[in-house]
Amino acid sequence: MNANPPAEKVPMLRSGLLTAAGVSHAFFTRDGGVSVGIYSSLNGGVGSNDDPHAVSENRRRMSAALGVRSSFLLVPYQIHSNLVAVVKEPFAPAERPRVDALVTKTRGLGIGVTGADCGMILFSDPNAGVIGACHAGWKGALTGVIEATLDAMEGIGASRANISAVLGPTIGPASYEVGSEFLARFTSSDSTNGRFFENSIRDGHALFDLPAYIGMRIIAAGVGRYRNLGFDTYAIDDRFFSYRRSVHRSEEDYGRLVSAIALV
Repeated sequence: MNANPPAEKVPMLRSGLLTAAGVSHAFFTRDGGVSVGIYSSLNGGVGSNDDPHAVSENRRRMSAALGVRSSFLLVPYQIHSNLVAVVKEPFAPAERPRVDALVTKTRGLGIGVTGADCGMILFSDPNAGVIGACHAGWKGALTGVIEATLDAMEGIGASRANISAVLGPTIGPASYEVGSEFLARFTSSDSTNGRFFENSIRDGHALFDLPAYIGMRIIAAGVGRYRNLGFDTYAIDDRFFSYRRSVHRSEEDYGRLVSAIALV
């Protein structure tokens, strides 16, 4: 990996669905930053044990690529909840709201979420000029963070029928083995959730399709357009950070991906 590319050369994934909606957005990969070792190289996680100066420079590069000022790229303190904050102006790093989604209609602000296997979803209603960014791990998805994000967007003028939603890199079903108690949690909530699980080769375990479950919740919520980029964070180690992969490798920590969107 190139450790010091110019900010405008930072690699990123984009969706034609959001480009057509007229917003700046990026699903950043792990490439294009200055972090080293297990954090190599575009680690955006302020909660990691990486060098804070490296993370700050990585965030600066992301902001530049997105087209916003560094202090205007806002990421919450994520807690695996269904809580959402509406933001109208920048907040200080020490004042990050403890939520798992942000929505705004303020031009010049970038909003984003971090992830390292969990779903990162970007939303846009181009007619209303409202955007959203949501962190949806299994717990947040199960308890309604996606629907809460859409509710918050509607609260500031969006219409679900006009919203485009895109799911970024997420752990794939072949990589996500879970125990029987995990499966029971989902099927006790809704018996039809069993369709998102397949038997694993290990007794008492199953493979969970988190992207399919997230997609079901988004579509059922009534958004106008939805896409899944279809990248498995666990399986593609040279492009994406993965919490689960770091555990399996007995690494002491892991980097965080950032997905962000802005009205510029």
